[in-house]
Amino acid sequence: MKKYGFPALLWLLFEAVAVTLWLTLGSRFYLFNFTYIGACLALGVFFYGRHVKYARRLVQFAVGLYMLLYLGVLRGENMQIEGFWYYLFSGVFEAATIHYAVAKIFGPLLFGRGWCGYACWTAMVLDLLPFRVPRGPRKKLGFVRYIVFAASLVFVGGLFLLGAAGRDKILFWSFLAGNLLYYAAGAALAFGFRDNRAFCKYLCPVTVFLKPASYFSLLRVKNDTSRCVSCGRCRKVCPMDVDMVDNSRGRKNGTECILCFQCVEECPQKALHI
Repeated sequence: MKKYGFPALLWLLFEAVAVTLWLTLGSRFYLFNFTYIGACLALGVFFYGRHVKYARRLVQFAVGLYMLLYLGVLRGENMQIEGFWYYLFSGVFEAATIHYAVAKIFGPLLFGRGWCGYACWTAMVLDLLPFRVPRGPRKKLGFVRYIVFAASLVFVGGLFLLGAAGRDKILFWSFLAGNLLYYAAGAALAFGFRDNRAFCKYLCPVTVFLKPASYFSLLRVKNDTSRCVSCGRCRKVCPMDVDMVDNSRGRKNGTECILCFQCVEECPQKALHI
């Protein structure tokens, strides 16, 4: 991974989105929003390339707390999936719909599930738990995420179909309650399965959006087979159980790579790279 080129490219990408939305929608908020997020991500990747300890964790908190506290609590924007459905059904192109379009629907075509590794406000807390490396086999519970996905759609759709009064307030309180529920469920799963990322693997409804586009992601960790000695260390340290030895797009759990680069750091032969 280039120490300077990729961070600069990442920043330019988000800056292009920021300027385009500012000029198109006439709101300086989008100029600030995407400039800030892009700068945080670019600096995080740059410092990671300079081997600064906890660089990714710092980015997680810089972006995650901004979205959770500033956008969610202070501005009242429901940045969970319920907010996406709400603004979509309202026909309003606002923060949540733009966020999902950039980060979770079209963005993964470029950076896969990198958002999960660097900017998710749920994962920023769960990654502090003691099970960074999964300590057991992966469970066959991935179907649960589709149930949660459908439930979020039914919940918001029901508010519109029933003509519920005060939908804005309901969405705000559901954002607060939903986050607390996600943290509680994520911690329970982490300790139950001894895996910090169990929530991401089995429960998170956003992955339903992320998985299809992530399959075609341009930014991927690849294996130099001329150097690889098949020691298996990359598989052991991967929090998402991705088979990094396999370069094919159909590799095991390939759409779930969060670009944490634990595998790159662990590889004794320096065979893994972006």
